[in-house]
Amino acid sequence: MLQLFRGFFKSKIGIVVTLAFLGLIAVAFASSDVANTGMFGGVAGGDRVAVVGDRTIATSDLQQNVNNAYQQARSQDPTLSIEAFIAQGGFDNVLDQVISRNALAEFAELLGLRAGQRLVDSEITNEPGFRGADGEFDPDAFRAAIRGQGLTESAVRNDLALSLLARQTVVPLSYQSRMPRSFARTYAQLLNETRIGDAVRLPASAFAPDGEPTNAQLQAYYEENEARFIRPERRIIRYAAFDESALGDLPPVTQAQIAARYEANAVLYQAGEERSFTQLVLPTQAAAQAVINEVNGGTSLEASARSKGLSTTNVTEVEQADFATTTSEAVAEAAFDGEEGDLVGPVRGTLGWYVLSVTDVNVIAARSLADASDEIRETLETERRSEALNELTERFEDEFARGKSLEEAAEELGVEIQSTPQLLANGQVYGQRGQPPEELARVVSFAFDLGENEPQIAAIVPDVAYMIFDVGEIFTSSAAPLSEIREQVALQWRRDRGMTAASEAAARIVERMEGGMSLADAVAAEDVSLPAPDRLSLNRQELAASGQVNRATVLFFSMAEGTAKRVSVEETNSWFVVQLNEIQAPDLSDTEEGRAQIENTMRQLSDQLGEEYVAQFVAGAEASLDIERNEDGINAVRDQLTGATR
Repeated sequence: MLQLFRGFFKSKIGIVVTLAFLGLIAVAFASSDVANTGMFGGVAGGDRVAVVGDRTIATSDLQQNVNNAYQQARSQDPTLSIEAFIAQGGFDNVLDQVISRNALAEFAELLGLRAGQRLVDSEITNEPGFRGADGEFDPDAFRAAIRGQGLTESAVRNDLALSLLARQTVVPLSYQSRMPRSFARTYAQLLNETRIGDAVRLPASAFAPDGEPTNAQLQAYYEENEARFIRPERRIIRYAAFDESALGDLPPVTQAQIAARYEANAVLYQAGEERSFTQLVLPTQAAAQAVINEVNGGTSLEASARSKGLSTTNVTEVEQADFATTTSEAVAEAAFDGEEGDLVGPVRGTLGWYVLSVTDVNVIAARSLADASDEIRETLETERRSEALNELTERFEDEFARGKSLEEAAEELGVEIQSTPQLLANGQVYGQRGQPPEELARVVSFAFDLGENEPQIAAIVPDVAYMIFDVGEIFTSSAAPLSEIREQVALQWRRDRGMTAASEAAARIVERMEGGMSLADAVAAEDVSLPAPDRLSLNRQELAASGQVNRATVLFFSMAEGTAKRVSVEETNSWFVVQLNEIQAPDLSDTEEGRAQIENTMRQLSDQLGEEYVAQFVAGAEASLDIERNEDGINAVRDQLTGATR
C-alpha cells in the first residue's frame, strides 16, 4: 500500500493533492532551510482556529502552516513580505487547506481507516533526509532535523498520521481514472477548431473621468484598496571595506627567518633541469619504430603522425620527476638522457609506446641563500600580511559578538562608513534603476536576516580584502502613506473608474446586439469614440503556440456559436466585446494523426478527471461534517503574523 502511495504522489494528480497538504511535516521533511521565526506558539484570542468534527485545529498549527507556505512563496520572490502574502490571499488559502485536510482525516476515520504507529514509523524511516552516512535511518538525524524547526516528535508524528489518513481517502478515488473515448474525441476536436467572429476593444482611458479626484474620493479609494499599495521590506546597509593597509606597520622579516625558510625548502633551490618535448603515443612498439624510421628519413614527427590519423602533443618546461608521474620512470629517464634535438624512443609508458622529440633543454642553476633572499623575503611578508589580516578579522568577529559597534570598528581601521540606498531582499535598489556596489552582492541576503545595528564582517576577496557592515535602518513592509503616493493612487483611481465605465458600455453594446443590432452599429451608438471592430479568424493550436492568450481569447474559444459576450483584460486596461459567428471543427477519427491526438487527449483528461474526483470528494467530506470556525482565533493568528493590533 505504501508503494502505491509513493507512486501516486509522483504523478500529476498526486502533486496537486500533495500541495494542498501544507502541514507541519512539510517543514520537517522538505523545508529544512526555513528559518525559525519564533512565532509558533499560542496566540491571543483562543487556542484554536477551527473544530472539524472531533478534531481541533490549534492556532499554533495554522501559524506553522502559514509560515511554511510563506517561506515557500518567498523562495520564488525574495521581496515578498508576510503582509503582501496575506493580502494576496495566502493566509485564507492555507486555512482552507488545513481545514480540508483535517476534514479528510476525520472522514477517513469515520470510514474505519487508520494510520497506526507502524505506518507512521515506516514513512519516517523511508525519508532520505533522515538517513545516516551508512544509508540507514538515523534516529538522531531525525530528532535533530525536527528540533531545528522548533517541532516536537509527537507533533510531527501526529501531522504525518493526519496526512496518511487523507491520502488513504483520495488515492483510491483518482487512481487510474479514465475519460471515455467519446469525450476525448470531442475535446481533441476542440483543440483543432478554428473560430471566426468579431471583437471590439473598449479602453479604460476612453471612459476615465476628467480632472483630479477629490481628497475624499482619493482617501476612500486608498482605504478600500490599501493592499494594492503595500511596499516590500527595504533595508539600508552601512558598510566599509578594508585591506592590508589597515594593518599598519608589521615587524620586519629577519635574516634568520629567511635562512630558516631557505633551509626548509632547500630542494627548491638546488640545480635542476626543465625540458620541453613534442610527444606521440602509439599502441605498439612496431608502430612507434615505424614512425621513428620515417622521421629519421626526413619526415617531421608531426607529419608522420598526421599521415596515420594521429596527432602530437607538446609538453613544456617539465622536470623529470613531474614528467615521470604522467608517463613512466622509463620514459622520463630516456627523455632526459637525450640531447636537445634528439628523437627518443620507442619507450613503454602508461598510455602505450612513446616517441619524443626533445625541443628545448633549460638548465636551472643552483641558487644560494643570497640569490634567493629577496624572493623569500617577499613570500614571508605576503604570508605575514595575510596572517595578520586573518587575525584582525577574527578579533573583530569576537568583539562584534561582545557589543562593539560598526563606528568603533571603522574608527580603529581608519575607514569611512558608507550607506546604501534602500535595498530589496533581491539586491535591487528600491524605486530606482541600478544595483548596489558589487562587493555587497554576497551580503545583502544575509543582511535581511539581521536586526538593526548588529555589525558583521565578510570577505570581499579572502585573505586580501574584507568588509564590515550592519543594517542601519529597516523599513517594514506596509502600505505606503497616501501622501507619498498620491499621484500613483490618483492614476489607479482614474483607471479603475474608466474600467467600471467601460464595463457598463460593454454591457450596453451586448444588450443592443441581443436586440438585433450589428456589433459595428452597437459600438457606434456609444457617446465616446471607440475603435472599429476587428475581424477574427483564430485557430486554437496556432493561438496557443503564439503565446498571445488572454481572457478575451479564452472567452472566444468557450462561447457558443452565434453569441456575443464581454470580458475584461486587466493587463491591457480594457474591456472587450466578442462575437462568435462560426466554428469550424475537423473530424479527427479519419486520420492516423487525428486518432493519435484523441489518445493523447484521453490521457490528459484522465489525469484531470482524477483531480476533479478528489475535489468533489473533499467538498463532500466537508459538507458531511460539523465545521466550526473561530474567527477570534483566526484573526489573532493573522494579527500576530503581521504585527497588527486590534
